Parts: sequence; C-alpha cells; structure tokens
Amino acid sequence: MRDIVHNIKAVAAVPAATRTATFTSDPVDLLGFDSVALVVNTGTVSGSGNMTVKLQESDTTTAGDFIDVPAGLLQGGIAGALVQNGTAKVGYRGFKRYLRAVFTFNSGTSVSTSGTFLLGKAADKPVA
Repeated sequence: MRDIVHNIKAVAAVPAATRTATFTSDPVDLLGFDSVALVVNTGTVSGSGNMTVKLQESDTTTAGDFIDVPAGLLQGGIAGALVQNGTAKVGYRGFKRYLRAVFTFNSGTSVSTSGTFLLGKAADKPVA
C-alpha cells in the first residue's frame, strides 16, 4: 500500500529562515521509531554564504551530552556546504534516543535554510 502519511512523523528541526550564524535544533525524541532522516532545504545563498550540517546524538536532552554522530552511523550524507535552491538528506543508523542537527555558518553573508526530521518504522501505527 502506498500510505506513507500514517507511517511517518515529521518534526521541524530548523524553521525556515535566513541564517547568518550557527544554529542548533532542539533534540528530537526517537522513542517508538526505528528509522530517521534529516531533510534540509535551502533557498538563497547570499555573499558566498557557506553553511554545513551535521547530526549529533545523545541518550539525554542535556546539551552537553550530545556528540557528533560517527560517520559509520550515517546513511548518505550532506557533503560540503549547502547549495542554493537545493535539497539534501542524511539518515541515522545509531541507537541513541535523541538526535539534533547543527547548522554551522562558516562564512559569507547568509543562507536561507530549513530542516525536517522524518521518523519512520513506527512501533505504533497509524502515526498521528
């Protein structure tokens, strides 16, 4: 069956905005889901704006407990700087309960971006 709506949960990680500084998303709770991906959308990149994205994992929501996800636990990846008017995705194969995204503003004027976590393989369906 082609029903995806009742099998995934979408969580806004990074609200759409024009960024001029590094931004860290709130943690997303993966409890009850066995798969997750971060989808990043970009709009305008001004003044040679350079922004990169990484995932961090933790067993708690305490900011200091988050560490960068090892490369072996990533599926696909967002290699290099975000490009104008693009879409990129990265999956997570780890076992920590919480995940967050860090959008690092490296240089330039600004980058318009947003990010959404897609959680799948829900233990309880349908997903509200």
